[in-house]
Amino acid sequence: MSSPASSPRELTVGMGAGGLATSDMVLNIGPQHPATHGVLRLRITLDGERITKCEPIVGYMHRGAEKLFEVRDYRQILVLANRHDWLSAFSSEIGVALAVEKMLGMEVPERATWTRTLLSELNRVLNHLMFLGSYPLELGAITPMFYVFREREELQGVMEEIAGGRLHYMFNRVGGLRDDIPAGWLDRAAAAVSLVRSRMPEIESFIVGNPILNARTKGVGVVSREMVEQYGITGPIARASGVDVDLRRDDPYLAYGELFAPGGPGRVITRSQGDSLARLEVLLDQTHVSLDLADVCIEVLRSLPPGPVNVKLPKVLKVPEGDGYVATENPLGFNGYYIVSRGEKTPWRLKLRSASFNNMACLGEVMRGQLLADMVAILGSMFFVVGDIDK
Repeated sequence: MSSPASSPRELTVGMGAGGLATSDMVLNIGPQHPATHGVLRLRITLDGERITKCEPIVGYMHRGAEKLFEVRDYRQILVLANRHDWLSAFSSEIGVALAVEKMLGMEVPERATWTRTLLSELNRVLNHLMFLGSYPLELGAITPMFYVFREREELQGVMEEIAGGRLHYMFNRVGGLRDDIPAGWLDRAAAAVSLVRSRMPEIESFIVGNPILNARTKGVGVVSREMVEQYGITGPIARASGVDVDLRRDDPYLAYGELFAPGGPGRVITRSQGDSLARLEVLLDQTHVSLDLADVCIEVLRSLPPGPVNVKLPKVLKVPEGDGYVATENPLGFNGYYIVSRGEKTPWRLKLRSASFNNMACLGEVMRGQLLADMVAILGSMFFVVGDIDK
């Protein structure tokens, strides 16, 4: 016997063709393994093959990153900062280090600044290559994945040599970097960048102009400029909808003020269509820009005299009382850290503004009215990491 408090199940019933009773189908997509778009769950309501409602359900990977930050000192939190978006690990470390250095009023050696910029751009290429391979895979093309992993291995080799890690680099420190550049590393980094650039046309040949990919992505999953502003979408998704915003140019940090100055190699890639194809094209073009920026950073580092790459810190690092916010242009969009300090060795409060959370928040609106067959094409083009959503 059911309890009096329980409510009866509701079923929406209508009269279809020929007087047959019909009802909307509710379909759960996910959660699956985190290596897929996993642990994100979409609760989709279908009318035939048309999506009438899409409800993203998040939190399956929630690890309480912000609270974990608050019980560790400013050196220790770097190890957590590179784990919420594991495809942008170095860039996320940078954000924390810059926020703490800003509150300390600390000047970082020039050599460290240019090395940080170089590694950030190599990390951006690694991130974009992953999505350039995984997105066609979701549409049924397996070949691009093999090619992008070949290029990723070239860059992973130089990242691993300098940092010791392949995914979580832990190379940043408050005040600079852990170590100086190894002997001969700049030559190997330049060779890797050159090799990846020479092979990019092979990857593009599988994607650009492919009639199947065009049919699956052109005009599909349009994100309007108004939607970008309403949901706080940033990064490649926003720029694919015509929103010309990039913190590297608009609010420079590291060496980006010089790189994005007039006549510099930095440029912001935009499209106006806002569909799945435009988002992929932005990612492709941004990869070329990052390779160009990496080349310039390497040449600047060659010209700099030997010198320190970090600032000597006290045994116990305490940040003055106050608050500070620093946002960086991570590969997937704005990544911001808001720190509140009470003058202790741990932050009193730390709030993370992750790119992926805002980027996927619009899924309910984007999916409405689309065909179920286009769901994966739209989802894959939103370029998010689930750990970055759930934090």
